[in-house]
Parts: sequence; C-alpha cells; structure tokens
Amino acid sequence: MTDKKTEETAKGLVFECEIDEPPQKVWRAISIPAFRENWLPKQALADPEATSVTPGQEVRYRMRDDDPPFLESVVTFQISPNAAGGTSFRVIHEIADARIAPTTVAANSNSTPVMLAA
Repeated sequence: MTDKKTEETAKGLVFECEIDEPPQKVWRAISIPAFRENWLPKQALADPEATSVTPGQEVRYRMRDDDPPFLESVVTFQISPNAAGGTSFRVIHEIADARIAPTTVAANSNSTPVMLAA
C-alpha cells in the first residue's frame, strides 16, 4: 500500500492511497460485514448497515464516537482499478452531527451595513 495524499477540506478529511490488491478483493473487505469487522468493528458504527452502496465503487457508513459528546460522522469508501492492476482507494470522513453543522448566512442578510471605527 502506498499513500498518495491526505487533505483536509471544509467537509472533512480525504485520504487516498494505492493498494496492490485487485478491486474485487478490496470491495469485499469494505462491503461484507464479516470481513469489514476485522478492521472496522460494528461498535464504531452508528448503524452496522451501509447508508448507501454503489456496487463495486462506493460504500458509506454512519459512525459514532465512543467518547462524549458522541459525535456522528459519515465515512465514504471509494475504490477504482489503477493502471498497475491494483486499487485506488479513497476514504472521505465528514462530520454529520447536527450539533456542529456550520450555519450558513445569506449573502443578502438585509441588515444595515456597519463600518468599523479605527
């Protein structure tokens, strides 16, 4: 396995790497509960069932922290074949807890513009 990059975005963390195993084998490891539990136990999941599945390409799980405040997040695993016969593997981890969801403010807030005094 070779790490390609890890980046932090406004939505969360994105981790990309190359795995020497074929996509079918990686897909089984992330989508079949008996195999997935070897590296991602169901206790770490808010729901042991995937929230969405695109067969052979993407699977999403809801996770919950073990420690207070027990935040929830969504982890998306994406796979695709690479040129070497292995798998390009991408993990996207996004906070999904409504308690810390960013609030958006309209560009036109209809409030009176105020200038700061120096």
